[in-house]
Amino acid sequence: MAPPIAVAITGGIGAGKSEALRAFARHGAATVSSDEIVHHLLRRAGVRDAVVERMGNGIVAPDGEIDRGALADVVFNDREALAWLEETLHPLVATEYLQWREQLAALPDAPAVCVTEVPLLYETGGDARFDKVVVITAPSKLRRARSEVATDDRESRLLHDREKIARADYSYTNVGSLEELDAFVGSVMHDLVST
Repeated sequence: MAPPIAVAITGGIGAGKSEALRAFARHGAATVSSDEIVHHLLRRAGVRDAVVERMGNGIVAPDGEIDRGALADVVFNDREALAWLEETLHPLVATEYLQWREQLAALPDAPAVCVTEVPLLYETGGDARFDKVVVITAPSKLRRARSEVATDDRESRLLHDREKIARADYSYTNVGSLEELDAFVGSVMHDLVST
């Protein structure tokens, strides 16, 4: 049996990547987000210790875990710290989702499609690890309204949506309802499993 078709979802902050990932799950795909993987990695002793050593004890919550909000405050105000964190975590995240895909492929009832949400897909060259790419976009005003974090400084490091759309296999401008996003994902899933 063929391994699952590996799909990446990418797009700007607040575009609706997480909602699209949930829609893929509803349509039968195995799903994981890079954010979930990072959360898992930050609990791993070696990774946690290296991050605390670099970023300081101020990012440690009372329970001993890394406070991701405090970590975000540090890295989004210090470009060198952000670069270090990304250089440390991105290869580990890639290794994790590649292992996840191998585990899925080994299942007797492997899913036809597996989807990973990867915010910095093109910026890290991660698109080479996937069979198909879905880009979710939305106008910047709408993305800012949806996002709980400041987007301007972070967005300046990203490829423009036009370039992402040109490179992607599928794209969707997420300005409508969740039902419309779900219908788009359903059409993508149909296309993937019928080719």
